[in-house]
This record gives sequence, C-alpha cells and structure tokens, in this order.
Amino acid sequence: MTERLNVAVVGAGYWGPNLARNFAASSEWDLAVICDLDIERAQQVSDRVGGVPVSASLDEVLADPAIDAVAIATPARTHHSVVMAALAAGKHVTVEKPLADTVERGHEMVETARAEGLVLMADHTYCYTPAVLKIRELIAAGDLGDILFIDSVRINLGLIQPDVDVFWDLAPHDLSIIDFVLPGGIDSATVSAHGADPLRTGKSCIGYLAMPLAGGAMAHVHVNWLSPTKIRQMVIGGTKRTLVWDDLNPQQRLSVYDRGVDLAEQSKATTTDARAANISYRLGDTWAPALPEKEALSNMTAEFASAIRDRREARTDGASGLRVLSILEAAKGSLGRDGAPYPVDTTHGTDRT
Repeated sequence: MTERLNVAVVGAGYWGPNLARNFAASSEWDLAVICDLDIERAQQVSDRVGGVPVSASLDEVLADPAIDAVAIATPARTHHSVVMAALAAGKHVTVEKPLADTVERGHEMVETARAEGLVLMADHTYCYTPAVLKIRELIAAGDLGDILFIDSVRINLGLIQPDVDVFWDLAPHDLSIIDFVLPGGIDSATVSAHGADPLRTGKSCIGYLAMPLAGGAMAHVHVNWLSPTKIRQMVIGGTKRTLVWDDLNPQQRLSVYDRGVDLAEQSKATTTDARAANISYRLGDTWAPALPEKEALSNMTAEFASAIRDRREARTDGASGLRVLSILEAAKGSLGRDGAPYPVDTTHGTDRT
C-alpha cells in the first residue's frame, strides 16, 4: 500500500460526482478511476476532476491490484452484489446510504468484511458535518445531561423516488445522525411508523416515525417529499440543556438553550396526585458553538483513509449501517400493521463494538 491510497468511485450518477470531487481533492487519496455502465456519464465526471481514467467494467476495476479501496454510489438494490465483489477482490469499501436493501444482505456484507480484515464503511455523510461532530461531542461530554427527546424534521418538495418510499429515501440521514450522536447508538426495541400516499404513487410520500429510547426518552422523525418549504432541523432535549440544529442556517447552525423544565421529586404526601408535582422552569442563556467550515465529504474521506491505515472500524462502520437498516425494516413492518409498534431485528449483530 502506497503512502497515498488509490480509490475507485463506482457510480457516476447523483452522488458519485461528489465523491469523485472530494477524493480528487484529498491529500490522502489518489482518484484512480471512475466506473459506470454509462461511460459518457463517467467521462463527464472525470473531466470535472482533472481527467482521471474511466471504465465501464467493474470486474476490470476490481482486478487492478493498485486500487486499495472503492467508493460505491449505486442504487441500494445493487449494494450487496457490488460490495461483495469488492470485498472478494480484497478492496476496502465505503458505500452510500442505505448500507443495503435488507438487513440480511447488510449483515452478510459486514461479516465478510470482518472475516477478511477489510474496512466496510457506511457513507453516512451528515455524521461528518462539523455541526453533527459537535453535537456528538457535547452529548458525550454530558453538556445536555440525560437525553429526554429527539425531534427531527426533513421535509422538502423533492423528487419522488421510483424504487423506495420516503422513509428509505430521507430517514436514513436522520437515523444515522441519531445513531452517531447517542452513546452506544440507537437502541430502540420497537418502531411505530405512519405513512401517507396522497398522490397514489404506491408508496409513502409523507412519513412519521417514532422510537422509544433508553431511559424513557423518545425519538421522532418526520420526512416528507411534498412540502413547499424546505426544513432540515433536529431538536435534542436533555435534563441540562436543549440543542437545536438548523442545517439551513449557515450563520448559526447550532444553538444550545439553557432553559427548560425541571421536574423535582413529588411530595411524598401527595404521590397519588399528579397535580402536586413540583415543576420549575429554567430560563438561562442561549449560546452558539463555533464550527469550522469544512465539507462533510472531506471529513468522510479522511476518516476512511484513517480507518484503513489504523486497521480499525470506521466511525460510521457496517454495524451502524445495520442499525439504521433494522429501524427502516421495522418501520416497513409497522406500516403494514397500520402504525402498530413493530420489533426491531437485533439478531444480526447490530450492537456497537
């Protein structure tokens, strides 16, 4: 393995050009080739990043011993076959969300990578934004206290996907962020999901997902393809402070509020009367953490290289991808039960290690 790692970008559609641009600009990587069945599309991406080689043959790319890793940006239904071929060729892999189209296939990918001693990284891009990295840091330091609730909204007048519903299209972003910032990752035992298809597309275009968290906390995710306004916001409430992340506000993406409700121990003489609870309100300061200006994908490519060199799991490893998949599959099951809670599959080794 050379000092700079060689990477192939597989898929030159929507996400592939962003990957190619960041790998080409990285001091850690040499962008070796762009692979796509549409060779003209691959060439267009190549021209924008300095004219790297292009190929329409995945087999030829994977057979090149100079290539250390592949970055996969193809439809979710193809992830399993492409990742397994890359791992069989001895390549490290990063793959865009979701990790796979089923938990079972994702589990096979994760176990194969571990058995071969290769890095399998979920490209949960939002986890590498300066804002989300800061949220993780604040929660780990105990600045918010015990987490009481998480509310996440991701709505926009967006493209209705032909192969997946709004949960599988948008919710992986929010779920991967929640999994990343919570110590130990998402640990929900059940999921409740409600979806609507007012356009009669045959899939949910509007979705609401609720998950109980440890200690009585609750996480709620709202996703929507039909909103005329664009909102990307997450509110995380704790026993000490509440944090608001507004991804569309570049002047102040993060705000931390030292205000909320303090629920003291109820009077022992009136424990049967809920009205006797002693409730007080905190009205403290609001502050905005300083954030560096750095593109998330630049951080992601650096983490991918670091994980390979250090022979360790990436911060968004295959197990985190499996946890997100488990929630999505449980949401699908809940939709089939008209929103009734559906158990999360924990039989495929989704625990954080």
